[in-house]
Amino acid sequence: MVQRLPSLNGLRAFEAAARHLSLTKAARELNVTPAAISHQIKALEADLGAALLRRVRGEFVLTEVAQSALPALRAGFDQIAEAARRLRSGQTRRFLTISVGPTFASTWLVRRLGRFKEVFPEIDVRLDTSDELARFARDGVDVAIRFGSGDYPGLETIRLFDEEIYPVCSPKLLERGPPLEIPSDLAAHTLLHVEWMPSRGNETLDWEMWLRAAGAEGVEHGRGPRFSHTSIALQAAAEGQGVALGSGSLAHDDLEAGRLVCPFDIVLPVSFAYYLVYPEATAEVPKVAAFRDWILGEAAAKRGVGG
Repeated sequence: MVQRLPSLNGLRAFEAAARHLSLTKAARELNVTPAAISHQIKALEADLGAALLRRVRGEFVLTEVAQSALPALRAGFDQIAEAARRLRSGQTRRFLTISVGPTFASTWLVRRLGRFKEVFPEIDVRLDTSDELARFARDGVDVAIRFGSGDYPGLETIRLFDEEIYPVCSPKLLERGPPLEIPSDLAAHTLLHVEWMPSRGNETLDWEMWLRAAGAEGVEHGRGPRFSHTSIALQAAAEGQGVALGSGSLAHDDLEAGRLVCPFDIVLPVSFAYYLVYPEATAEVPKVAAFRDWILGEAAAKRGVGG
């Protein structure tokens, strides 16, 4: 016997409201009114005979039964989205969509994608550069590269390389002075900062952390211009505008090319790292497997030359 399903519109409304914990944001996503979202959820609750959302001190919270069912519901919508994507495309072209942060894309990945194309000329790459976390099938994303703790439930997770931070600057800055012989000499230089987005949940990688680890004295860690992404701060450093905090992956190519130099032999390891992630269900899809094997080789080559 085929089991009767509840309204798909009601399930979509509930999933969006549960994800945002907001009827307004769910309505904006689904292009309907908040009243329509509320009506669809109430109809779904009546059909299921179970409460799904309730208000506590003016905020929406999920009921226990809603929390237990939500992961399976999200996985179901992801599978439907993936099936629809395949039906629309007919799989006539083998696009590989990669979700990646703008900084990692511009400073590391894009510079190497030509080698991927040489090995797999039949796969066309599409980069989705955003700091927002991809929802894979629903966003049309095949794989993602994330900087974080590696705790991504429901996803295959492969650590690409560890990360560490250290000051970098243009070699011209060292030539014209003031000197940069000990960390405390940074007091005479402009510090370039990156304003990390709190929503990303990453640990704060800032000057205060490095200066404390280096035992620097007399350096005002909060002064200097701020940038939204590390790639922009590194570009400013390469132009001689100050000293930025580089990292083992993001500053690697500029250091190799001599655009940047590291004035101190003091590096600060961080607990977060770069990970390749993708849904467990698509692990053996040929284009996903091809990119996984290729990027693991690139990451190993990077480690082999000292980070």
